[in-house]
Amino acid sequence: MTVFVYIVECADQTLYTGWTTDIKRRLAAHNAGKGAKYTRSRTPVCLVYAEAQPNPSAAMRREVEIKRLRRSQKLQLIAAFQAK
Repeated sequence: MTVFVYIVECADQTLYTGWTTDIKRRLAAHNAGKGAKYTRSRTPVCLVYAEAQPNPSAAMRREVEIKRLRRSQKLQLIAAFQAK
């Protein structure tokens, strides 16, 4: 099973990091106000970064690593992803 760590940019330009097995379904949930509590009042959200992980455990570890980054570091990660 492939699991994804992702970053979305919220309507207020904040960044939210999470993990899922189905990115399209998760984005739809965020934008419907049924995703994470953080994104409910910050819709619409837009996917700006996604990274495949081999299993949920690895995805959760990577999510924590990304959440610990400063905003500037997250923006560099996003820029490198979008340049591909």
